[in-house]
Amino acid sequence: MVRVVDKLLLFVYSIVIGSISVFLIVLGFGGMKRNFLYELIDDVYRFDSIQYTLAVLGIVLFLISLRFFVVSLQRGSGAAPSIDQRTDYGDVRISIETIENLALKAASRQRGVKDLRARIRATDAGLDIVIRSVVDGETSIPAMTEEIQRAVKEHVEEIAGIPVTNVSVYVANVIQTTTFKSRVE
Repeated sequence: MVRVVDKLLLFVYSIVIGSISVFLIVLGFGGMKRNFLYELIDDVYRFDSIQYTLAVLGIVLFLISLRFFVVSLQRGSGAAPSIDQRTDYGDVRISIETIENLALKAASRQRGVKDLRARIRATDAGLDIVIRSVVDGETSIPAMTEEIQRAVKEHVEEIAGIPVTNVSVYVANVIQTTTFKSRVE
């Protein structure tokens, strides 16, 4: 959400700064008559509403500039999301992608599973893992999903050392297998 707001602010900011730069370019090359500029400044000081509008616009541009300045100083979030653990020997960071691959590896060992996707969410209590699968329709779905849940939980906890609080399996579809008998003559 914050990134969307920052992108919107950057868009508005670039439009305003672009307009000001075009005005300055035209002014610099003598594209405006001197009387026009004097009348413009005179109108600003003559009408309070224009002064207030310019003051508010200046404050908004200053706040947007301040926001971009703070964002530029913040440490970049270029690193992939990870789960951080502290051990006696130092810090260990395991990427979410690694946990996804571990879950997919464990789930793919089950018979009857054809297409898998995993989504991991880290909570304070442990990991919530959602497995989306397509099955062949020849294996009992309740038995298969229970076995996937058990295998994924055990495999991730054993390999990564992170507790798994929940493994949800979503069966998205049953794949249609077409078998052709080859004929040898």
